[in-house]
Amino acid sequence: MLYKFFNLQVTQVSDSAAASGEIVEGIAQTEETLPIFDLLLDSWVIILPLLILSIIAVYIWVERYTAIQKASKINPQFMSTIKDFVAEGKFPEAKTLCNDHDTPVSRMLEKGISRLGRPLEDISTSIETVGKLEVSVMEKNLSILATISGAAPMIGFLGTVIGMMSTFHEMARAGAGGVKIESLSQGIMFAMTTTVVGLIVGIIAYLGYNTLVAKVDKVVHDMEDKSMEFMDLLHQPAS
Repeated sequence: MLYKFFNLQVTQVSDSAAASGEIVEGIAQTEETLPIFDLLLDSWVIILPLLILSIIAVYIWVERYTAIQKASKINPQFMSTIKDFVAEGKFPEAKTLCNDHDTPVSRMLEKGISRLGRPLEDISTSIETVGKLEVSVMEKNLSILATISGAAPMIGFLGTVIGMMSTFHEMARAGAGGVKIESLSQGIMFAMTTTVVGLIVGIIAYLGYNTLVAKVDKVVHDMEDKSMEFMDLLHQPAS
């Protein structure tokens, strides 16, 4: 394997000289220059980016999971209290209650309460606008997690290709009958290692992404349910 950033020098000695143990003057030397190839063959060129991506993926998952979990927690008495305040015309108290609950649902309803007195269509539009903003906040950095889930295996496969190129290079350099298992095994090991690491990082990111998307969908469903309850409440006096 070529793990040093130096030019490769290959010395070929005749079989007769090697067998007799004699030192032959004027040994023909063949010099092959392959600096870029040497650089790429360093496993850390592939492994290090994968480790960085894994750290980013885990950080995003933990941070987003915590934020989405917090957004999904709603006091069971919240909606009933809001309905009572609105039905009794206690709009300031209803807005205060919404401010005390730091959730997407409370911010949506606060916007709707602040628009009371306007046409119902305007109230519904304002609630929907806030809902879209809240969803975009919950989905922050999920696209990065999705990108990592696809890019990590590809980076691992890149290492596989580089490792196999190294193996074939060693075979071509050694010539017929001169290939050593030790030389080939290093390239193959490099190829397999990068593939495994890339797949592990990709699987972690993929599972994390789908877990977060499922939780966001659940919160969105709750937001839609609560906003419909609020709008139904506003329709009641007109019925």
